[in-house]
Amino acid sequence: MTTQPLASQVQAEITRLSQLHNVEPNVFQEFALLVLASTTSPKKATKSKPKAKKIKALTLPQLKAAVLGYFEAKDAKAMQRSGTYKMATDGMESLNFSYKASWEVLYRKFIGVLPNERDQEGYGCINGINIFEYSRPWDTFGLNPKSATTDDIKQSYRSLSKIYHPDTPETGDAKIFDRLNTLYRSICAEA
Repeated sequence: MTTQPLASQVQAEITRLSQLHNVEPNVFQEFALLVLASTTSPKKATKSKPKAKKIKALTLPQLKAAVLGYFEAKDAKAMQRSGTYKMATDGMESLNFSYKASWEVLYRKFIGVLPNERDQEGYGCINGINIFEYSRPWDTFGLNPKSATTDDIKQSYRSLSKIYHPDTPETGDAKIFDRLNTLYRSICAEA
């Protein structure tokens, strides 16, 4: 229990109440100290959430090296001429390789989650993945592609659908729900 002294106003109220109800003042004092202890203890117990270690974004040379390595090309021009690249990016918007964002698009699509985009939070993020930037259905549904069964896939889809269905008050979101459906179809095609 707290040992802090009671304010003079509280002490005066204790005196008044003890006289009014003919109760020993120490009863009210103990009650006042109990109330103070209960209102001040949570503040002491509540510690600020430890800040997550911020992971640095890959530099442009690191992005280029990773993407060029994926396509086994020595530079951007050689990569763009390769049949592997043309086939892999067929249907994608044309990219300007003087911008880092273009290299990031290729990294996200073909290599994986950028180190600084792991465990993301906020709109469109499910299981740490921004579903609008990444097409990673297994990660989105929190499943292991090697061990997940068809029932696991359905169960995970249904649980997320219940949350994001547009008819669900408070958490429903048509845009997220549509994206989940697209990811679900792709995961069913893979399974």
